[in-house]
Amino acid sequence: MASIVERLRAAGCVFAEEEADLLVSAATDDGHLAGMVARRVAGEPLEHVVGWAEFGGLRVWVGAGAFVPRRRTEFLVREAVGLTRPGAVVLDLCCGVGALGAALASQVPGGVELHAADIDPAALEYARRNVAPHGGSIWQGDLYAALPAELRGRVDVLVVNAPYVPTEEIGFMPPEARDHEPLVSLDGGADGLDVHRRVAAEAVRWLAPGGHLLIETSARQSPVTASALTAGGLAVRAVTSEELYATVVIGRAPVG
Repeated sequence: MASIVERLRAAGCVFAEEEADLLVSAATDDGHLAGMVARRVAGEPLEHVVGWAEFGGLRVWVGAGAFVPRRRTEFLVREAVGLTRPGAVVLDLCCGVGALGAALASQVPGGVELHAADIDPAALEYARRNVAPHGGSIWQGDLYAALPAELRGRVDVLVVNAPYVPTEEIGFMPPEARDHEPLVSLDGGADGLDVHRRVAAEAVRWLAPGGHLLIETSARQSPVTASALTAGGLAVRAVTSEELYATVVIGRAPVG
């Protein structure tokens, strides 16, 4: 164990001891452990190496080439839980591995009608496993084009963690992200908010009367994200968690 900790620490792993414990517990034998340590030392995200990430009180399946859900996004889930009644129709759009929808469904007494959609088929393979315990349905395609027509006007809670990093800032991200996560999960266009605008423009067509859209953004970008939701016909407010350094813009569809 000491040698593993030393290798991880030399590779720049700040929490080397904790990571070593996770690797040892995930290993099936010495050869498997050696391979996992080598992958981690080479810079692969720990979650990809062990095959899961902790999110919202769950272990969600992830793996090579998938976006790893961030702890700050738990704030979005927390806000969404407060707006979700049992049996509500929930849509996790730009779902990646489906972490938001799975965490939300697990925290609503009585469960929800869960749908998750993404353009990336590799991410959806993990999402399928993560939403299955909650009876979730998976849809593949570009934003709302992925969805069945019968969902139009029925979505009570729409949660979105779309990419919001400006293209020119991708190179400043940690190597774990820029080298190992799909660009489609990171690149938000020139100002980072291209996908936010597209989500906002059509949201009111899919939301039920009085339904809510919650979308993660940055504190700096939140006024532009909020303007996009307002232009899309939603009543908007922004909430922030200083603890998690997280900002969520919430839009509410007209009641009638």
